[in-house]
Amino acid sequence: MCSHAQNDTLGFFEPAPSYHKGRFIGLMSTAGVLYVGSLIGLNSAWYADYPKSRFHFFNDNDEWLLMDKGGHVVASYYISKYGIDLVKWTGMERKKAIWIGGSFGVIFQTTIEILDGFSAQWGASPGDLIANTVGSAIAIGQELLWDDQRIIFRYSYHYTEETKYRPNLLGSNWKERWLKDYNGQTYWLSANIHSFLRNSDSRFPRWLNVAVGYGAQGMLGGSSNPTELNGQPLPYFERYHQFYFGLDIELGRIKTKSKFLKALFNSVVLIKVPMPTLEYNTVNGFKFHPLYF
Repeated sequence: MCSHAQNDTLGFFEPAPSYHKGRFIGLMSTAGVLYVGSLIGLNSAWYADYPKSRFHFFNDNDEWLLMDKGGHVVASYYISKYGIDLVKWTGMERKKAIWIGGSFGVIFQTTIEILDGFSAQWGASPGDLIANTVGSAIAIGQELLWDDQRIIFRYSYHYTEETKYRPNLLGSNWKERWLKDYNGQTYWLSANIHSFLRNSDSRFPRWLNVAVGYGAQGMLGGSSNPTELNGQPLPYFERYHQFYFGLDIELGRIKTKSKFLKALFNSVVLIKVPMPTLEYNTVNGFKFHPLYF
């Protein structure tokens, strides 16, 4: 049933205590407009200059040492995470809110794969479809199990030498490199320790996490490195995997009375806080970083 009386004094940012039909219609209408608009913009900016083809699949699982798959998991996870928060804001029953909001990530990401499938330049990737599903499933599963995201995804980036040899592919400025340079990206799983403790009154810091990360380096191309570009030789880079272990700070769990700080902390949840980190890579073995990002 739809409750109206309690909504008279309900603040806009406060979740409705029971289902609020107006909020739900407004949310879904806004989401629909953003969804269609983003796809139109993406098609115009990304796909319009390339020839179309019949729908087809393309196996790219051997490219970028699976770093691109990490990006798909993380993107789908966060779209689903915020989708769940938004549908809960409408006051919808908990499980319905989780399933409806949690589907946002996989629906949006799968639509992009369909566009890829009709492009002669690319193709729908089975690996990407699996990664998209995994990201949304992790968000949905944690909400159903704990009503909380005890394990979150994080992202960090540092400049790498590889970018100067293929700036068109890996990025010519820092904004492009954050998106394109898989050599400098690290994807993390960050688990909140306090949320797993049986004693909820424990003095263990609520904001302290332990994190494991994955990265890769030495990549000048998707599945292999070219030896030359435009007639100019390229240096040799060995392609290798990197694994990381370290602590993390989840700013959103820090208690504060400041609404500004709370909003700020929650807005940077994706970005990994630089911390001392132990690395293991398949070329040089173990390496300690006093501060890694």
